[in-house]
Amino acid sequence: MGLRASVICSKIAMDARIPTSSESTPRNVYAFGLTSLLNDTASEMAYWVLPAFLASIGAGPAQLGIIEGVAESVASIAKLFSGYLADRVSRRKPLVVGGYVVANAVKPMLALVSSWRQILGIRFADRFAKGIRGTARDVMVAESVDSSRIGSAYGLIQAMDSAGAILGPLAALALIGHFGMRGVFWAAAVPGGLAILVASFGIHETRRPDSRSRARDLTAPDEQHCDAPPRSPKASPQNAFQASELRLPAGFYYVLAVVTLFSLGNSSDMFLVLRAGSIGIPVAQAPLLGLVFNITYTLVSWPAGKFSDRFSRSTLAASGYFVFAIVYLVFALAPSQLAIWTTMAFYGLFYALTNPVLKALIVETVAPEVRGRALGIYFFLTSVTTLLASVITGELWKVYGAQIPFYFSSAIAAVSAVLLLLRRERARS
Repeated sequence: MGLRASVICSKIAMDARIPTSSESTPRNVYAFGLTSLLNDTASEMAYWVLPAFLASIGAGPAQLGIIEGVAESVASIAKLFSGYLADRVSRRKPLVVGGYVVANAVKPMLALVSSWRQILGIRFADRFAKGIRGTARDVMVAESVDSSRIGSAYGLIQAMDSAGAILGPLAALALIGHFGMRGVFWAAAVPGGLAILVASFGIHETRRPDSRSRARDLTAPDEQHCDAPPRSPKASPQNAFQASELRLPAGFYYVLAVVTLFSLGNSSDMFLVLRAGSIGIPVAQAPLLGLVFNITYTLVSWPAGKFSDRFSRSTLAASGYFVFAIVYLVFALAPSQLAIWTTMAFYGLFYALTNPVLKALIVETVAPEVRGRALGIYFFLTSVTTLLASVITGELWKVYGAQIPFYFSSAIAAVSAVLLLLRRERARS
């Protein structure tokens, strides 16, 4: 047996004894989840009172629209950039921790502002930090667990994140009467600071996939047959392997096209609040509508993610799209206030069945070396088309009344669900 084959066989035996990332770093999932819980609690404490705070300093809906429009645009671009960066840097933890540090350092500064332009700058920094850390975090999560548990990992983190969306407004309601709105902004520094600590000391760097070593595995003698003669270098598929692995496959673009189509009908949830108000539910009860929705979202996200590890992710995400179609159909018809409240609770299923599941679907569709790029493109396109969807919904509402935009969104969701189901059938054939 040649020297090269002996070295390879020894390396194979050693690699078999090295714990995989799923065995050595499963705590990363819990660390990411706790960080998301604390960070989202801080965010929801601060930004739940932001519209009222803007009004108190002389700004209004127009300024709020500018702030949120710029903030979301910055976040979507940052996610795209972060995706490409996550595939190239050797260490991703600094991106993640740095993103949490910046976001939670600027939130308390809202207590010091005196104009809406200062708020715009704070929101810009916060959303840019979120975009930079988000894609890198999701890539690290995928590397922290075995491929058979990716859905469960994303589901747990999403459940913790949405739990923060419940705790944040409740904390703000408890504090605002005693300390005022600026006091709430200062108080948001507490969970924000804890989020930074957990991210800094609880999250551990993951081991990047090495396409070169995986290519060598294709040319190495099998562990069962180390006495086999080495293959000719001309037969090595290493170059072809690397080229094919670094390309995004057709399956990814199919999923991306379906998600982009759906996002054209997925306008801001504020339109649901406006529709509820048009049939008699007071605007003051809007936070309660969000609470009902987030309770369902929190309770179902982790089970949905775990379920997607055992069954078709495309079918599960399609079910979420069908839930969306039903919700928007009911809001179009608006038969009663009870129906709206019940449907809003049902709406949480849509997010639970799609957000963690679609991320897992994207990750499993592409090679590990390009997960960041794939997730970045996915986040960017969904953000941009969701902004466009809000413009479309607003125009349809203005021209044709309240019902038509909800019928429109319901129809797009149903078509998107069918297209995801067709993907499953194509995968079977």
